[in-house]
Amino acid sequence: MFLPAYDEKLECVNFGLEILQKKRGLTYGTDALLLAAYVRGRTSGRAADLGAGSGVIGLLCAAKEKFRQIYSVEIQLEYAELCTKNAAMNRLDQRMSVICRDLRSLTASDTEGELDAIMTNPPYMTVGSGKRNEDDGKYIARHEVYGGIGDFCAAGARLLKCGGSFYVVYRPDRIIDLIAALRENGLEPKRMTMVYRDTNHIPSLALIEAKKDGAPSCFVTKPLILYENRLESDDLKYIMETGNFDESYYRA
Repeated sequence: MFLPAYDEKLECVNFGLEILQKKRGLTYGTDALLLAAYVRGRTSGRAADLGAGSGVIGLLCAAKEKFRQIYSVEIQLEYAELCTKNAAMNRLDQRMSVICRDLRSLTASDTEGELDAIMTNPPYMTVGSGKRNEDDGKYIARHEVYGGIGDFCAAGARLLKCGGSFYVVYRPDRIIDLIAALRENGLEPKRMTMVYRDTNHIPSLALIEAKKDGAPSCFVTKPLILYENRLESDDLKYIMETGNFDESYYRA
């Protein structure tokens, strides 16, 4: 039985998963849940989650058996240890491995060869922007202290096989930076979905699937509207129930 430490709290996620999180740290949000659902798995494939935090994206993908093996890469030791604990607590430690490393020095030898997919929910804010969080872990998770979007894309390119998939969730106001970084590293955007809280708001998130060495051509899906009349939309209900986006979000 796993009991929370004094600075941890236990939360239920989805599909019967429970995770320990730091009380003062950055906790998982809608962006992580949506990214895990956006990933199209390869049952026999291998993947990595860059900047894993407490490990929720890898856990969700492992629970849905999207990959045979998932490497959760996290630079902060306390979060790497938390990720390890969460994998064991949910009996997914045979499918998940934790690497406590700076992704900027990561190579395919660290993941026992090139991978089929990369998932990442990278920091959205540049260093010096926004208010400084008192908690270092939360600040590092939100700000590009240990690498900007270009570093995350470069790491993905080093780790992926030719034709491998790179999945990322990012802020719409920085989408130009994201697309530029993807292309600079040979990752061609192939599918993009803008996420809106409701029809009265501007988009709050952008989801992108890119291919290593892919040909130019990006399918922009219909928008994902999370709430309609203050209730979960049918699309969001489907995502939460199945752990996937429905077929309308894929090119015919």
